[in-house]
Amino acid sequence: MRAPLRSPHGPRADGHHQVLFVLAECVPFAIALLVLLVEFTPLHILYTGPLLVATPALAAVTMGPRGTLAAAGVAVGVSITTASYNGAWGTQQVYTNFLALFLVTAASFMTSRSARTRQEVELDQVRRIATAAQDVLLRPVPARLGPVQAASMYLAAETGAQIGGDLYEAVQTRYGVRMIVGDVRGKGLPAVRAAAVVLGAFRESVHYEEDLAEVVDHCGAALRRDAVVSGAAEGEDTLLEGFVTALVAQIPDGPHVEVINRGHPPPLLSSHGTVRPLMPATPLPPLGLEEFLSGPPGQADRYPFAPGDRLLLYTDGVIEARDQHNTFFDLAEAMGTMCDHTREAFLEDLHQALLRHTRNRLADDTAILVVDRCEDEGNRSPGGQAQGSWTRPDGPGRDSME
Repeated sequence: MRAPLRSPHGPRADGHHQVLFVLAECVPFAIALLVLLVEFTPLHILYTGPLLVATPALAAVTMGPRGTLAAAGVAVGVSITTASYNGAWGTQQVYTNFLALFLVTAASFMTSRSARTRQEVELDQVRRIATAAQDVLLRPVPARLGPVQAASMYLAAETGAQIGGDLYEAVQTRYGVRMIVGDVRGKGLPAVRAAAVVLGAFRESVHYEEDLAEVVDHCGAALRRDAVVSGAAEGEDTLLEGFVTALVAQIPDGPHVEVINRGHPPPLLSSHGTVRPLMPATPLPPLGLEEFLSGPPGQADRYPFAPGDRLLLYTDGVIEARDQHNTFFDLAEAMGTMCDHTREAFLEDLHQALLRHTRNRLADDTAILVVDRCEDEGNRSPGGQAQGSWTRPDGPGRDSME
């Protein structure tokens, strides 16, 4: 989602959990440092053996097998240093400490290794379930759809996840090729559920609704019905929490594309090496917030889309990706530099560019749909221009035929 629509508590809570996790990892080494301070000061009369014995056990909780061995190594080093400094070698206390440290380290290592193996098995099961869900919810688009060729890509921000709150679909119908790209507010299973509701309504309505606006209305109505049912089940009002920014497009046989934008980032059109956003003539609220419409949504905006042009639909996880200097990813510039790439090469290079820009740390899910208008030799004039081509005015809105 765009920054103004995102919950303000999510990133902050994640940051608190990360800080607590780092502090927990530092506890074993802080204990070892405390023991050094005690042993090298007049406080060395205190018995510090149990503190060092506890370090590998504490490390096993948060640091895994390697961290457990590292903490045990630090504890052994501290024990050797303090025993030499205090001249305690040969005493029963030193050998008892080393024996206890060895036993606790062995037990902690085996426990940590077993827990890590169990977590890997569980994560593998979750990934298999996510893969099966993705095949149903976000299936790859066909390579050829009537007058266009298409390709899609989905990148989940959460580690180990493969689906989230972003959605896309492209379907060939008797009215033309119809596509949707959307972004659900929120994360987790509720976001996946909202995405499934919108996609289900879209896949059903595109085949029998002639008007593209009616398709969008079906998606919004399905989302509102699901919010009412969810709110009744949970005893809460969820109508304002389940909205979806969406962009629905239709590509008929003519050299143009029709777009309805419901609060979503505008698509990019690449034509003859020039990239421009297709801005909506009238801003509209996201799906699920139809009560904020000032009037009827009206008809779709029409833009030129001639043979050889490329259309890029995406979610804001792309344009809001930031580098270490907090600079946003320039999608239009990246698209311009890769205008001669095939669709598959374009998606792969765009993926790598995003990873380089963010240092392999995507902050939000990303869905991308790239569509190329096929060259139609039968409709081309001897001079190479498509007959009946559409004018390309600077401003957005409806275009007229030359």
